Amino acid sequence: MSTQRYSVTPHPIDTLLTWVKSGEIAIPEIQRPFVWEATKVRNLLDSLYRGYPVGYLIAWRNPTVKLKDGSPSAGKRILIDGQQRVTALMAGLLGLQVLTKDYETLRIRIAFHPREEKFEVANPAIRKDPAWIPDVSAVFSPDASLTDLTDSYTEANPECDRRAISRVLERLRKIINNHVGVIELAEDLDIETVTEIFIRVNSAGTQLSQADFAMSKISVNESYGGNLLRKAIDYFCHLTVAPEFLAIIEKNDKAFAASEFFPAMRWLRDVNDDIYDPNYTDMLRVAFTSQFGRGEMKDLVALLSGRNFETKQFEEAVAEQSFARLKDGIHAFINRTHFERMTMILRSAGFISSDLIGGQNAVNFAYVMYLRGRSEGTPAADLERIVRRWYAMSILRGRYTNSPESQFDFDIRQIESRGLIPYAETVIESELPDSYWTGMLPELMDTSSVKSPYFLAYQAAQVKSLDKGFLSRDITVPDLLMNRSDVHHFFPKKHLKQMGQSKNSYNQIANFVLAQSEINIAIGAKAPAVYLAELRDQCGGGTKRYGGITDLDELRANFQMNCIPLSLLDGEPMEYPTFLEERRRLMALKIKAWIHAL
Repeated sequence: MSTQRYSVTPHPIDTLLTWVKSGEIAIPEIQRPFVWEATKVRNLLDSLYRGYPVGYLIAWRNPTVKLKDGSPSAGKRILIDGQQRVTALMAGLLGLQVLTKDYETLRIRIAFHPREEKFEVANPAIRKDPAWIPDVSAVFSPDASLTDLTDSYTEANPECDRRAISRVLERLRKIINNHVGVIELAEDLDIETVTEIFIRVNSAGTQLSQADFAMSKISVNESYGGNLLRKAIDYFCHLTVAPEFLAIIEKNDKAFAASEFFPAMRWLRDVNDDIYDPNYTDMLRVAFTSQFGRGEMKDLVALLSGRNFETKQFEEAVAEQSFARLKDGIHAFINRTHFERMTMILRSAGFISSDLIGGQNAVNFAYVMYLRGRSEGTPAADLERIVRRWYAMSILRGRYTNSPESQFDFDIRQIESRGLIPYAETVIESELPDSYWTGMLPELMDTSSVKSPYFLAYQAAQVKSLDKGFLSRDITVPDLLMNRSDVHHFFPKKHLKQMGQSKNSYNQIANFVLAQSEINIAIGAKAPAVYLAELRDQCGGGTKRYGGITDLDELRANFQMNCIPLSLLDGEPMEYPTFLEERRRLMALKIKAWIHAL
């Protein structure tokens, strides 16, 4: 029979709020955007007023760590579920400001109608109506007097029964005496178990992750600048998507603007590159793995808690050192030279658009490799080449698709023991043998997903070769991808439908070519035998129907660029299944040549 590893204790809301204000309970999310709509704050207060349950809170006390003098220090309780509810209570009842999703401070004012005993989000009309108390936080102010509140309301609403209003306001004030159950996890639970509990808890319908727990650990640390570090992570992620947000940070967060982090990310104000827009999980993975030589996020949580993996004890010195190393990793991540060099490497491989980036974790580990190589002094040309080839191999083989943390952990440990370039070269060679190009890859390309890594790699290969669009004389594939291109069906979709082909069949990636819209429209639903005959006529001096190519040799070159079997130009008939098989073979060989040229 299992032993219960938690206790459940009811506490008055007033006590919980006092604990939060004093720091007895730390709310990791208090410095992050408040995601609730104001109506949810209203609903929460209404539930409390009516005596409805509002759910349990889950807290865990940080493990006891050894201070430098050897004495033990019990950590704060971390609220690992219920952060939004407690923040809502502090905003609604105490009048505290919250951060919006745009990182602007905002007061959420919830109004109360004493006669109708209902709550509403305050608006201009409510604020003008004397029947409403426009902000209930005034009722919960330490200086508020029930008598004065009643007198003030009845003077503005003389038709009201003073005693009835007094009773309602007294009932309202008493909601802070309502009890909320706090589930407190046992202090001796190990980090791994608490991490697992944290991950299993749902917060506002969103599954929590180990990265969420790590971010919580960072934000509640006051000794080593955790709050600023967490803001640096959040702000950088936001700025990569919305550079104009820099001015808002400078205006609304003076403390962060004066920190060491803000100048290091100021360069983002002029950047509109969306090839790599990391979220906080991406940043943590890259910074942690590159700095600590580990890939499991639970290890980061343990290290930030002071876990000494050798002694199995928790030591303040370990926590201090871990925060310092993580900060170094974040600085390396947001460094302009590093970040722009990483995106340049992706571009130089042919991934010139975010639409061609298939796996974020593959980008993350490529960045890990770049940062490690840079710190170890690997020659720039060698480092860029191996990172390009590793990323290409990773997406083709789906290296970080399943269990990415375990794969991160394995790869970084191998890099540490065997060396970056020797290990990477060995893996690339073993993952992409000759048999892969002739056997496995053509079979894998039997797919209708335009987001498949094989079609993305094929397009990158065309970009790298500066191939022309299908039947284009001057417009290149990079031009098409960066502006507007049509994914044209070589065997037109309508034609194949008429032949009874299924959607999965006519949408095979081996049937796709990148073409200008006008060429796509001109071909329409014509069978290949029809429009190819017209193309041959076009190259023999006939009517120009498709693009600007009028030379047969130039047309052959265009077919080769786009991996179209040349026998089709000679008028040889080819069934659709045979065409797909032959084109997959040609596309695979093009990707092979691309990989070897990177």
